[in-house]
Amino acid sequence: MNIKNWLDKKIEPVKIHYEDENAVQIISKQLVSLLPKQNRPIVFICIGTDRSTGDSLGPLVGTLLEEKQLSSFHVLGTLDDPVHAVNLQEKLHKVHSTFDNPFIIGIDACLGRLKSIGCIQIDLGPVKPGAGVQKDLPPVGDAHLTGIVNVSGFMEFFVLQNTRLNLVMKMAKIISRGILEASYLYPVKKSFYPLELKERQQLP
Repeated sequence: MNIKNWLDKKIEPVKIHYEDENAVQIISKQLVSLLPKQNRPIVFICIGTDRSTGDSLGPLVGTLLEEKQLSSFHVLGTLDDPVHAVNLQEKLHKVHSTFDNPFIIGIDACLGRLKSIGCIQIDLGPVKPGAGVQKDLPPVGDAHLTGIVNVSGFMEFFVLQNTRLNLVMKMAKIISRGILEASYLYPVKKSFYPLELKERQQLP
């Protein structure tokens, strides 16, 4: 993962509460500002599992995006086919073998301070899934979007299991709407095809 190409942008990280009336617009504009100007496919990897309410933010976002059938972005990780601790390495390998030099944005739930619950964070650099529950998993993404779903510091696994689904669902809807709006602002490029499609097009 090479972040140096984007350091010159001097983009400040964004942290916005999902109830902010401008949350969708702020998320979309921040995402577009992070995306590369080069001809690269954009892949969102939504990490998590529906077996834990707090950890279901990623798959919920992925499912909501899948229903929209985005033309500008590719999405992995849904309630039906989640990306989680067991298959994360395999899914990352699939992305890199399918897409030509993808720009990956990792989406995941996280824990934080009590006053930050409900906040959505967007910045350059990878997300580190499993860090809150002491799991050693590979970092994901050239950029990341995380949602603070509950408080950290004590029995994190139990806290994630007992997070309110209502909060997670509301955050997922705001995040997916922000990504959808970003897809309208970001131009679709013909080279944003998987490698297998490119090869197929070159066949006689």
